[in-house]
Amino acid sequence: MSGARHLYVHIPFCVSRCDYCDFVSLTGQRDQQARYVEVLLAELELERELLAPELDSVYLGGGTPTLLEAAALRCLLDGLPAAAELTVEANPETVTPELAGALVEAGVNRVSLGAQSFQPRLLELLGRRAGPDDVRRAFRLLREAGMENISLDLLYGIPGQSRRDLNADLGAALTLAPEHLSCYELEAKSGTRFAHEHGAELAAQSEALEDHLEHVVERLTGSGYRWYETANFARGEPGRDLRSFHNLGYWRGHDYLGIGIGAVSTLSGCRWKNAPSLPHYLEALERKARPPRETEALDEATKLRERVMLGLRLDEPVEIAEVEAALDRDALARLSDLGLVLVEGGMLTLSSRGRMLGGAVSAELIVWDAEPVLAGT
Repeated sequence: MSGARHLYVHIPFCVSRCDYCDFVSLTGQRDQQARYVEVLLAELELERELLAPELDSVYLGGGTPTLLEAAALRCLLDGLPAAAELTVEANPETVTPELAGALVEAGVNRVSLGAQSFQPRLLELLGRRAGPDDVRRAFRLLREAGMENISLDLLYGIPGQSRRDLNADLGAALTLAPEHLSCYELEAKSGTRFAHEHGAELAAQSEALEDHLEHVVERLTGSGYRWYETANFARGEPGRDLRSFHNLGYWRGHDYLGIGIGAVSTLSGCRWKNAPSLPHYLEALERKARPPRETEALDEATKLRERVMLGLRLDEPVEIAEVEAALDRDALARLSDLGLVLVEGGMLTLSSRGRMLGGAVSAELIVWDAEPVLAGT
């Protein structure tokens, strides 16, 4: 069956911008929400032939999708294609009984809730509007509405965050018993206010980050969660795969379509990114044209390198024959001797220690300084 099986929908609207955020987001602009949804669906119609007849996942990210007015959100959800997994990102302060019920009624079967921390002083440092009680209340409202698959986002490496703080955050999250947890290292993204104010402090604590990750992995796997991707954990339940199908599509190198300002698509060896300008996006689609985009052709060498980098984030193996042309054989042998990579039956994975080091190990495995010799050339 041809066509992309994963669809990403970008909703840029936010009440305020978190200090550490570098995603495409817009504050205010409430009067543009209905218009934006209308042209989003127009872009979807222009690109619908790129999608498979049946989708594995649709993901509404942002920004704050749940900031959309009720009528606009319903219109958008009604206009999206059906998928096995339909995820909506939510900020806790936006979740009301009415919103939770509307999501379930519209067929949303997974919500990603941005908690980040349960420590008020750390939330204030991050510029978050929701407090710990808002997270707990949002989680409860979603459960009461019938949402059976909830993911929580947490951050570690926040300036001033102690081991005790991190442990308390993990404990608070585990008490809620979400089906999924995403635990991200806080990065000082260039150009953000957070990087300007706290960049030096974040750089100084870089050695502590590995210790934080080790603690996260130990605590969550000890509580029955599968560490299936570098930053992601899914609860183990018989008969239910609670991993994020949408993100698995990215990590496995599958094609995906993105719509909305700033959204990225990768299909059939081509990658494009919609420009982040709301006026240009609205103007183009209202005259039934595609929005302004940056386009990049992906050669086989680039695709193989990305397959290694993304695939080795997972706890499932990558077939060596599939990516052999991109692998540095000397590095592979050296890292295998060091116990950082595992090679068995023609399959490649990172060891637990290698996964702690993550991208650095994967990058060392790859031929970077020359084009790999591809099979058949």
